[in-house]
Amino acid sequence: MNPVGLISMQYARPFTAEHFPLFEKMKTLGYDFVELLVPEPGELDTRETAKALSDAGLGVVLAARVNLQRNLSSAEPDAHRGGVDYLRYTVDCAAELGATIVGGPLTGNPLVFAGRPPAPVSEEERLARKNRCIEGLKAAGAHAAGTGVTLAVEPLNRFESDVLCTTQQAIELLDAVDHPSVQLMLDTFHMAMEEASIAEAIRLGGTRIRHFQANENHRGFPGTGSVDWVSVFRALHEVGYHGPVSLEPFRRNDDRFGVPFAQWRPPHEDESERLSASADFIKSHLALTEFRR
Repeated sequence: MNPVGLISMQYARPFTAEHFPLFEKMKTLGYDFVELLVPEPGELDTRETAKALSDAGLGVVLAARVNLQRNLSSAEPDAHRGGVDYLRYTVDCAAELGATIVGGPLTGNPLVFAGRPPAPVSEEERLARKNRCIEGLKAAGAHAAGTGVTLAVEPLNRFESDVLCTTQQAIELLDAVDHPSVQLMLDTFHMAMEEASIAEAIRLGGTRIRHFQANENHRGFPGTGSVDWVSVFRALHEVGYHGPVSLEPFRRNDDRFGVPFAQWRPPHEDESERLSASADFIKSHLALTEFRR
């Protein structure tokens, strides 16, 4: 069965050595791996982190953090170069930690979290952005070749990216990059907004999918929203996906007027029971939708 994991910022951001005891807690709650944000320089010692993960019996997947200064899509040479250098850095971190996947919005151009509004672009600039992403991903893929690390490019919803929002766009990009170390990551939270059918989008992604995030449409705990999980996991089985499935249920229970849902907030109560139930929910759906031949 696919390994099921939990993102580190469920508990803390930044995630540092003081949080290592949480690895054992995640394992106890039923998780097989942690999706760890790529540590910024000096944030974590990769050797110590790898040992802590091993001691807890957890695997690890890395999640990249892009910004406007490390941005493959950028027309600014320094920002574009920073984007390529950052992806190389994430590959090196992954290799040191024993991770085989670095996923995330690798194409850059963040919107709401960078405080940048979307703006119309000319056809010339649209194609230039695409070419810059292709060039950068090819360079990063070449760096990853031979390390055992795959870079998994994630489409985001229209409020978080104005470059890559759908699986179809991702396939177009990956066809142009054409590198075995550069593949696809999908997240049902974003897909619920942008795809006509999540299941059909999964089928389109097919064997390119290397990492999958099983998130509710409102980022709450799985099973509490509107995602059709039976069709999602049936589609994953159809395409033969056996890779990691991670959760990001940090919606938090706070519906007071004016609370900004887009802003990450640390937990204000013990969510262990619901996190354990979430792991069980995903594993049961993986088991019950598996094709029996």
